[in-house]
Amino acid sequence: MIKFLHTADWQIGKQFGQFEGDDAVFLAGARFTAVQHLAEIAAERGVDFILVAGDTFDAQGVSDKTIYKLFSCLSGFKGPWVIIPGNHDAGLSESVWTRAERLNAIPPNVHVCLQPEPLPLDSLDVTVLPAPLTQRNTYTDLTEWFVSAETPPSMYRIGLAHGSVQGILADDIDSSNPIAMGRVQQGRLDYLALGDWHGTKQIDSRTWYSGTPETDRFKDNVSGQVLLVEIAQPGALPSVTPLVTGQYCWLTDTIILQVPSDIDQLIECLGGFTEKHVVQLKLSGQTDLSGHRRLREAIGQAQGKVRAIIVDMSALRLDPSPEDINALNADGYLREVIDDLRNDQEGDNAEVARDALALLAGILSNRNANSTSRGVK
Repeated sequence: MIKFLHTADWQIGKQFGQFEGDDAVFLAGARFTAVQHLAEIAAERGVDFILVAGDTFDAQGVSDKTIYKLFSCLSGFKGPWVIIPGNHDAGLSESVWTRAERLNAIPPNVHVCLQPEPLPLDSLDVTVLPAPLTQRNTYTDLTEWFVSAETPPSMYRIGLAHGSVQGILADDIDSSNPIAMGRVQQGRLDYLALGDWHGTKQIDSRTWYSGTPETDRFKDNVSGQVLLVEIAQPGALPSVTPLVTGQYCWLTDTIILQVPSDIDQLIECLGGFTEKHVVQLKLSGQTDLSGHRRLREAIGQAQGKVRAIIVDMSALRLDPSPEDINALNADGYLREVIDDLRNDQEGDNAEVARDALALLAGILSNRNANSTSRGVK
């Protein structure tokens, strides 16, 4: 019996440019933490080896420090790590991998497969058949050589590849590198470990995408996991168990605000997020000044709790109620400006008009509060 972990798409060095600086740094750091967690799981579960199906690094130009740090994260598991380059870190003639070799950063128990040739793990009776990418995009099936590869009949045959299973993920896969459907049967594989799809996905009884071990995008694709694979003997069907490795939960939603109770529900929702959440919200509909003010306060409070939050209010219309207008004591010219800004939210400059209206309302509200305060004195 063999037992191993299947993982992929670590994308170490990812920048997360859509987030503010501090948040981006924490999200990038979580990817190292996920790898350390993988090593701990491997040691705790007593697995024989770990397969990494491409995109270990997010780009060729990551820093030397990032390379050293990544390989240091592997130290928690002393057994074999078998890694192939993916489309983000392809095995070019000069690549992040050749740089890692020059830096002497790759530990002896880490096998980086830069050539499509069998890698025997003799002590385990396992042969890994790798299909490394040598350029970012390929248009031929790099797993085709599995079919003619000869291995001893007593050894497990494990395929390792990065790309798109044809007819399954063509519209959504990160790269165009094709993999034939049915490659497991054609290549007489006990298991085919795939990368490039960032969520856990079963293709057939022997073919799986592990997904990234730490979620990195707003997509409901069952990410943040590693696969524990157990095979009783060569030819037996594998038992595959997803194990949670991710630290952060990424959530996205589109919310239409129409009545005051919608604001109440949204504020309650914002209050339920924790430091483990990465949130993206797109708001539309309309709200009065009071609701807008309460919403802004709730978003500000959520920013102090969650790991990261992005709120798009560009489609949200600000529609002051008569009570709002009266409370602002906006007469004459100011009343005309408010009416103009309300109407301008229907045009090309809707977002600017909304923000200007919110700013003016805030100024008038503060002015009135200061006047009241002076009157009390």
